[in-house]
Amino acid sequence: MTAAVLCIGTELTRGELVNTNAAYLCSGLTDLGFEVLEDVVVDDDRGRIIATLERLARTTSLIVCTGGLGPTTDDLTTDAVATALGVALKRDEGSVEAIRRRLEKYGRELTESNAKQADFPDGADILQNPIGTAPGFSVRIGKALAFFMPGVPREMKKMFEEQVEPRVRHLAPNTSCQVRLRTFGLPESAVGERLAGVEAAHAQVTIGYRAHFPEIEVKVLARAPTPGAARDACERATADVRARLGDVLYGDSDDTFAGVVGRSLRNKGLTLAIAESCTGGLVGHMLTREPGASDYLLVDAVTYANTAKTRLLGVDEDVIRGHGAVSGEVAAAMAEGVRRVSDADLALALTGVAGPSGGSPEKPVGTVYLAVTSAAGTLVKHRQFAGDRHQIQTLAAYAGLLLLKEIAQR
Repeated sequence: MTAAVLCIGTELTRGELVNTNAAYLCSGLTDLGFEVLEDVVVDDDRGRIIATLERLARTTSLIVCTGGLGPTTDDLTTDAVATALGVALKRDEGSVEAIRRRLEKYGRELTESNAKQADFPDGADILQNPIGTAPGFSVRIGKALAFFMPGVPREMKKMFEEQVEPRVRHLAPNTSCQVRLRTFGLPESAVGERLAGVEAAHAQVTIGYRAHFPEIEVKVLARAPTPGAARDACERATADVRARLGDVLYGDSDDTFAGVVGRSLRNKGLTLAIAESCTGGLVGHMLTREPGASDYLLVDAVTYANTAKTRLLGVDEDVIRGHGAVSGEVAAAMAEGVRRVSDADLALALTGVAGPSGGSPEKPVGTVYLAVTSAAGTLVKHRQFAGDRHQIQTLAAYAGLLLLKEIAQR
């Protein structure tokens, strides 16, 4: 069955917000077995919303839409749908009461602008919103079944997973199977070169790629006459892809790079201490976003100033004067210092020039030194990264995590 995703909002067409809803919904529908034909964005214009809905209803069987259900004057989706259907708006008192209760929890009173979020096209199936004030709804537009959800990502995701998926799952032909794999360490072109020939070797399979700096996601999608045949084709192709990707493959769709590194440390029973300079706490942030970091992470010291490196970590001032704060010698001293004060099994340190200024001919912007130390000794790495400040910091953090991963998996 064919599907389309429609996201409504002038903030999207102007580029003021990144449209993460579209990626989430397209991926979710594909996983369910739908063939997503279009991903459309339209501004807050009643006429263009109506025209887009009517066009999509002629070409697809399922429309999933987000945005434009809020309380303000530019939230036009519900009214546009009613106009397209030629029906009146009807207020749902149960939804009004749910909105009232949610507002009262935050010390607010129900206003008419809030109450209008309980107006739906007559005959619509209402989708309650347990974590926000904008309910969703579903209607039929021609032959297409259409669902309308709020644009706030966390509200949309919960509504899609709990209320839309159960209503549409049986409509999907279920003759496709997709596996998503996460990689780090090669650019998209190099990943594609490693996988050249996979589609030719597996006739029912399509390989897709999604670049999400600094990672590349690889999607293995198989379509076949039956669910079992699709699953078998996907499994065979995925085994081939895994073998070709080798050590740049770090996990599946639900994994994160920091989460995989953290699990490796926890499984080995290793404790970790970190000393960061140019990354400003990014490595620690990535690790502590994942559950269970307290099992292994003892300390993350952001020693940005040279005085902090000396006073907190015991880095010798002569080492800093002699080699510079951005040097392998200082990285090693930082790692050894934070391990000493924390008594951790492993310690990671990073120091570098993230830019956009501060570089020199000898140490240009993007120069990063990393060090990992343990009872077995200290390993120092020099890396040269390209990009803006955010990209350099991100690549440095990933490089540090990669060092930890390699050591923990030995």
